[in-house]
Amino acid sequence: MLLSLGTVGRRATLWSVRTSRSFSHLNTVTEEDLVYFSKILPTSNILSTLSPICTSHDDMAPYNVDWMGKYQGKANTILRPRTTHEVSEIVKHCASRQIGVVPQGGNTGLVGGSISLDKEVVLNLGAMSRVRSFDPVSGILVADAGCILQSLSDHIAPHNHIMPLDLGAKGSCQIGGNISTNAGGLRLLRYGSLHGSVLGLEVVLPDGTILDQLSTLRKDNTGYDLKQLFIGAEGTLGIVTGVSILTPPAPQATNNVFLALPHFDNVLPLYQVVKRQLGEIMSAFEYMDRTAYDMALSHGLGPVLDAKEVGDARCFVLIETSGSNEEHDLDKLNMLLESLMTADAPLILTGTLSQSPGQFESLWAVREGLTECVQKEGKPYKYDVSVPLADFQKVVDTVRERMISMGLHGDHAVSKVMGYGHIGDGNLHLNVIAKRGYSSEIEAALEPFVYELVASRKGSVSAEHGIGSMKTHALHYSKDSVNIEWMRKIKRVFDPLNIMNPGKVLS
Repeated sequence: MLLSLGTVGRRATLWSVRTSRSFSHLNTVTEEDLVYFSKILPTSNILSTLSPICTSHDDMAPYNVDWMGKYQGKANTILRPRTTHEVSEIVKHCASRQIGVVPQGGNTGLVGGSISLDKEVVLNLGAMSRVRSFDPVSGILVADAGCILQSLSDHIAPHNHIMPLDLGAKGSCQIGGNISTNAGGLRLLRYGSLHGSVLGLEVVLPDGTILDQLSTLRKDNTGYDLKQLFIGAEGTLGIVTGVSILTPPAPQATNNVFLALPHFDNVLPLYQVVKRQLGEIMSAFEYMDRTAYDMALSHGLGPVLDAKEVGDARCFVLIETSGSNEEHDLDKLNMLLESLMTADAPLILTGTLSQSPGQFESLWAVREGLTECVQKEGKPYKYDVSVPLADFQKVVDTVRERMISMGLHGDHAVSKVMGYGHIGDGNLHLNVIAKRGYSSEIEAALEPFVYELVASRKGSVSAEHGIGSMKTHALHYSKDSVNIEWMRKIKRVFDPLNIMNPGKVLS
């Protein structure tokens, strides 16, 4: 059973009933199953509370509790396979025994997608961390699914290539999890989504069959492109064990600018100006509101702008450029800043252009550090949504007003409501921070209100974090009944026993 900490009463009871019904067809891992698993894996790669292994609950916690501390799983066994063959043998046994399987990468997700909800076994792919090949001419990387994103970046950096995605959790998230959740991140504006950069996948299907589509071809127009089904499927159709991905050449020149704006109404006109003047070298356009910026400063990130010049600025923008000629890019940036500062009706109050690699990193640290700062402030309700750009601030303000109207705004309940995200792809990260911890009262005030608000703007309830177990009940706000039914049909084709990450994506 999965519960937000502090959730009590009727909501907990309803969840318990729903969970028990969803998992009634599954069997629990037994000591006899451990004997079988020990024939496949060394004992050091098996964690279990069962005899004879008897792993402590503290040692199980990193696999049973998400990094926010919001979702707590109940797996009694964690398996850490080293090869695709080992994954296949484990899944074959689980299928024969009808034991639920939860694929797990770095466990950095935000929607409870990699946590065991009831009695499933967790397959953590962290031991599958081999780079299989890299072609510096084509930029095609083939690697195990358990490779950490930062490690892959480090591996290809000497060959002047970069990974096509960049995330705040890059030091611990794994490429298989990134693909399974179709992670977006900070570079999507420039390099697109994983649906475009992933060339091939190796997947263990729910019956243990190995589906080898680990192609390194840029063009292959021979029938159905099955790999696309697994990108963003969150492990509900199979376990990604290997990936072939196209990596772009590393830019020879990178710069960034941090700007303060008097109000949100200036963000979209600014975005239009920046796109027109910077053109092909713009690689990121990030936004944060004043609440997020002040929070970052309070936790030692910055200051990056003069406080007097910032004044009453209501929001901030971080722009990054990536190009091949430093002089050319700086000329463009300086011309942009000059035009912005000397305009008859300036869109910005002040700004700064990074002058060194250290300053470049410090400007990015303000944006990338927000997630960690939020965790330090309290327990966050995180809503990763897509809405029209013009509605970013309206959504944040509407949610804040609801908290105030219900008497929940303040240190006794919700201390902060803030927004930040990717203007370039319409992705807003709405954060509602519960100062004293998660509670059923706050959750009831937020849901389904937030999802209804997003739906009224014709948005999506999940832009890049996925559905997991958190949003299964909210899927219908973004997908109609026809779409959901065909998703169920696809699930039944691949996983007729419903053992693969049950209770995720589809309720």
